[in-house]
Amino acid sequence: MLNIFLGNTFFTAAFSLALITAQAQQVHEPQLNKPEWSAPYQPFRIAGNLYYVGTYDLASYLITTGKGNILINTGLAASAPVIKANIEALGFRFSDTKILLTTQAHFDHMGAMAAIKKMTGAKMMVDAGDSAVVADGGSSDYALGGHGMVYQPVKIDRILHDRDVIALGDMRITMLHHPGHTKGSCSFLFDVKDDQRSYKVLIANMPTIVTEKSFADIPAYPEVARDYAYTLAAMKNLRFDLWVASHASQFNLHKKHKPGDAYNPAVFMDREEYDEQLAGLEKEFAKKMKEGGK
Repeated sequence: MLNIFLGNTFFTAAFSLALITAQAQQVHEPQLNKPEWSAPYQPFRIAGNLYYVGTYDLASYLITTGKGNILINTGLAASAPVIKANIEALGFRFSDTKILLTTQAHFDHMGAMAAIKKMTGAKMMVDAGDSAVVADGGSSDYALGGHGMVYQPVKIDRILHDRDVIALGDMRITMLHHPGHTKGSCSFLFDVKDDQRSYKVLIANMPTIVTEKSFADIPAYPEVARDYAYTLAAMKNLRFDLWVASHASQFNLHKKHKPGDAYNPAVFMDREEYDEQLAGLEKEFAKKMKEGGK
């Protein structure tokens, strides 16, 4: 089978063909009764050169550097102009976006990715476990797929593996492979600093369970139970100063920050809440295993 070199990664011709075929199909983004996913939210500085630029609940993060900026997650398809406006409201140029990342390849975090990549020319970097799903617009997702594309496929410029480092300017971001929620769910760990101190930041992809099926009844992802167990254990051992997540609701953003609040990184330094969130997810996982794990 023909191999094609793309960025730092080899793709097979069949893989590339799947991307081309998917692009010709129509996207059907799920219509969920979640107005908070598309409601606007005032962007703000979290800590150092890390900013929140997402919607009321779908978190998008901008990391700025002297060599361009990094955008993590893009919300729904309709969120592209919202994210652009948020970035510009903070005084940054949207066109300076050089790298695109995602914590998971679901439509609520990937919906606007293809459009933003086209608008900015930024390079898309994806955890290897989610590469196929990103390329086919979510149609092969083990839990949410099976009904065609749910977002526009995105050309991948670099495939990432656990502990790979994404570098731009003086930023070094370590990708942490945290599978289960999707095959390539991941978190990001990096340092930022302001005039007072430096902060080790975790953008956490919390391993919520998205399938109603028992783990033993998911032939498309036979390692799902093992991966959830791995991720829960790995996340408990992480060390950081402050943390945020893929959804604002997962780290209680709206209790910690109100639009117009002064810059205050300390409100996100909440290890106790992080541990409580993981403990709750461990209970959900244990219950799922009793229902029919593997």
